[in-house]
Amino acid sequence: MVWEGWLTLTVVLMALLALASGIASPVAILFTALATLMTVAAVSASPNLVTPAEAVSGFGSTGMITVGLLFVVAAGLTRTGAISLLVEPLLGRSQGLRSAQWRLLTPVAGLSAFLNNTPIVALFLPLVNDLARRLDLPASRLYLPLSYAAILGGTCTLIGTSTNLIVNDLLAQSDVATGLGLFDLAWVGIPATLLGLAYILAASGWLLPDRREALAERLNPKRYTVEVVVAENGPLVDRSIEEAGLRHLPDLFLAEIERAGHVMPAVAPSETLRGGDRLVFVGVLESVVDLHRMRGLKPASDAVDDLEEPRSERCLVEAVVAEACPLVGRSIRAGRFRERYQAAVIAVSRGGRQLPGKIGDIVLRPGDTLLLETHPSFIERQRDARDFYLVSGVADSAPRQHDKAGIALPILALMVLLAASPWVSMLNAALLAAIALIATRCVDLPEAIRNVNWNVLLVIGAAIGIGRAMDNSGAAAVIGQQIMTLAADQPLLALAGIYLLTSLTTEAITNNAAAVLVFPVAMAGAEAMGVSPTPFVVAIMVAASAAFATPIGYQTNLMVYGPGGYRFIDYVRFGLPLNLLVMAVALLVIPRVWPL
Repeated sequence: MVWEGWLTLTVVLMALLALASGIASPVAILFTALATLMTVAAVSASPNLVTPAEAVSGFGSTGMITVGLLFVVAAGLTRTGAISLLVEPLLGRSQGLRSAQWRLLTPVAGLSAFLNNTPIVALFLPLVNDLARRLDLPASRLYLPLSYAAILGGTCTLIGTSTNLIVNDLLAQSDVATGLGLFDLAWVGIPATLLGLAYILAASGWLLPDRREALAERLNPKRYTVEVVVAENGPLVDRSIEEAGLRHLPDLFLAEIERAGHVMPAVAPSETLRGGDRLVFVGVLESVVDLHRMRGLKPASDAVDDLEEPRSERCLVEAVVAEACPLVGRSIRAGRFRERYQAAVIAVSRGGRQLPGKIGDIVLRPGDTLLLETHPSFIERQRDARDFYLVSGVADSAPRQHDKAGIALPILALMVLLAASPWVSMLNAALLAAIALIATRCVDLPEAIRNVNWNVLLVIGAAIGIGRAMDNSGAAAVIGQQIMTLAADQPLLALAGIYLLTSLTTEAITNNAAAVLVFPVAMAGAEAMGVSPTPFVVAIMVAASAAFATPIGYQTNLMVYGPGGYRFIDYVRFGLPLNLLVMAVALLVIPRVWPL
């Protein structure tokens, strides 16, 4: 191996160690590695490293652009509440741990086959919290299975994960094999998902601990009083409190109902809701935000309807009333809060107790925390003012556009049909779906851009550039030849070696980076043995996604780490057997579908 190969291998190993140690972000580490290789190539005028054009080629790849567009599609479905519309009735019938897991994990795995896993898990996090509290279950036995189900579902189709798209794009560009079809991975993904879900249902009860005590220390003591009104002719009319899902909301309880001027302080679960009912809840911020998104409910304050900006452009903001606020000692309505601040008060927190009367009649005191619906510009206007302390926006709090759900779901279905057809590429189908969602105002363009995970795209682009350097320098060929030598020219052993290499690398760094870095190794190994590279590429796709044994192996594993109160050993104990199970399925199925 020439000196360029040794240099590239050294840089890659140092990058892997840095990623595993967490000393810096994946973007910073991979861009530093790429910059190092580019600089040495420029100074030495070596053709065996990476040219500037090759270094940035990954940022223009069709796979990476498709991944970015799928973030936009997921944003449109989340913004309209379309996914919640599908799954909430299913979750509402859960009884016990096994029932709850089955009703939760099945739709998660199905949706993850067609949407990026990260927004799917983000969307289900509050639903899991609700489900755990309503059934008195440890949330730690639901959060990690949620992540694993999303990962498993992503292995079923080519658009299930960004890794599949990127690796398939690299395969199509290699000129030695054609890319895979939308459902080709289902041969491996479906049996792996079914066996994986069966393992989760069977083993989670005794391999996942009850972490409720650890989570109890993190509970937010701040409680808001919030009013909502049942929409006339809405989906909650003529449904009982229990049927509407309002009885056991997480850290939120229904204090009273006002109907036609009559207050009912003790509400039975069987009480039937009517249009115009005013419901008063007391609970934590996260649950108030979830209530704000629920179909069939709207804020009780008329000030919300009187704001100038469209609801699609608003967000929720927390603001603490300062002593210098001119409305101290006056009620929200009498002080004309909306006219003065262009914001509507939808909830008030004071000492964690329920405040009597309507929101508009509450007399403000210094230290009151207000939850406001307003335009994001309110934060900048009031940041340096003396009226409020600690003005901060609430993440992902834009009101849901439930009336658009009937538009968003057909767009998703059409995208899948077009991507599965022989006439339209996945990039084209994703682009059409993103344009349709923006054109129909299911999501506006600025919000769509904000929902694109640019860190993921940057990691993919940089990793592709480093992969080019490994290929050009001969480092990939040498590693591939060594794997084939250890396999004693047995293609099945070589396939297992590539799978293990990808799996181990993925558990230490990001899945996309691991797949891109191992790809040239697999291609070189297949060429050395004179066999088709397609089975090795499929093994990389599955192994890079099937990362269950560490919280850093896959982004969704990290997302549930805090909410579930997990420890590192929980991932090893529960995830490592699942890693081995999926690997066994892959090594059994891949050679039979794609002969070596």
